[in-house]
Amino acid sequence: MAEEELKKSRTALDAKWDACIDLTVRRFAYSSLAGTLAGLLFFRSPITRWASVAFGAGVGIGTAYTECSYLFEGSVPKWTSSKISSVPYGSSQVSIVF
Repeated sequence: MAEEELKKSRTALDAKWDACIDLTVRRFAYSSLAGTLAGLLFFRSPITRWASVAFGAGVGIGTAYTECSYLFEGSVPKWTSSKISSVPYGSSQVSIVF
């Protein structure tokens, strides 16, 4: 019974890695292609064109890394904090000292 659970967890981990690698390769390729097209359309210098390609590749890898971290952790990011403000609205006090 323990061997079956180990195989299931290993299979799930392999599936996550496969999905992550696939996502990374696709996003890297598509973002690099978008950076190449943007560089060809908007920039004349070869240096700025390569910078556009590098920026696109970085965006692709960054978004893939974020998605993979969510995939492995199994949770959605928490964008807001539980405690927004300790001062009620309209009663903030601003002191300007010169």
